[in-house]
Amino acid sequence: MKWEGDRESGNVEDRRGGGGGGGFNIGGRGVGLGTVAIALVASIFFGVDPGTVIGMLGGGSAPAPQVQQRDPNAPQANDRETRFVRTVLGYTEDAWTPIFAAQGGTYQAPKLVLFEGRTPTACGTGNSATGPFYCPGDQKVYIDLSFFRLMQERFHVGGEFAQAYVIAHEVGHHVQKLIGVSDQVHNAQQRASETEGNALSVRLELQADCFAGVWANRTQQKEAFLEEGDVESALATATAIGDDALQRQSRGTVVPDSFTHGSSEQRVRWFKRGLEAGDPQQCNTFEAKRL
Repeated sequence: MKWEGDRESGNVEDRRGGGGGGGFNIGGRGVGLGTVAIALVASIFFGVDPGTVIGMLGGGSAPAPQVQQRDPNAPQANDRETRFVRTVLGYTEDAWTPIFAAQGGTYQAPKLVLFEGRTPTACGTGNSATGPFYCPGDQKVYIDLSFFRLMQERFHVGGEFAQAYVIAHEVGHHVQKLIGVSDQVHNAQQRASETEGNALSVRLELQADCFAGVWANRTQQKEAFLEEGDVESALATATAIGDDALQRQSRGTVVPDSFTHGSSEQRVRWFKRGLEAGDPQQCNTFEAKRL
């Protein structure tokens, strides 16, 4: 993926401390990525607070929430990974701004928050163990960059375009918020059964995958940033994080009624649909007969 030297977004908020390393520092002790991966799966499929799982696996009680904040007077981080995130966010802004303008609208870009461990959000305390997420309450994307190492170590997928796909997917949820889709879905879920609510969640997530594909199409047209193997790495990531793949890995069985993000096949199909079409109108998963 060719990105160095391209415009970097100014909408990145860095809340990280000065520490580093290969694990998450939660509750005053280091936590390995393997432990975090188990906690991530537990939070997704069993509704368990990841902090509780981490506490039990670490031999103690659940850690008290700790918020890591960056010194506002500290110089802006300028390492390659941070510059990459700022550039990818800039790509999403450059892709969605003209799409909204063509429909007579104005794209309001989200903030992307970099954090470590835990951080306050309008949706509650954000936790690294849940992976990247979008909070509609404050319209911000939250990412602990250690997740990208987790992708490689736990799911054996990686590469910069795969990481960019993850960011673009979360920005896709921001687009859904702006056009009113996410609010409609959440309102409908309040009146639905658990199975029906899960089905709506799947359609919401698959649309965000399709929007990520639209982003890739538009950015490729403008920047010609894709290199050999990039698309394959994103498709491998979509395959690895499909509900069926995650359930098979965590519990050995697959329960389709409990899917919230879609199967590997579905996630690949909708990302490719957006990538090939470059048109968000082709991402209407809510009227699609076949997901």
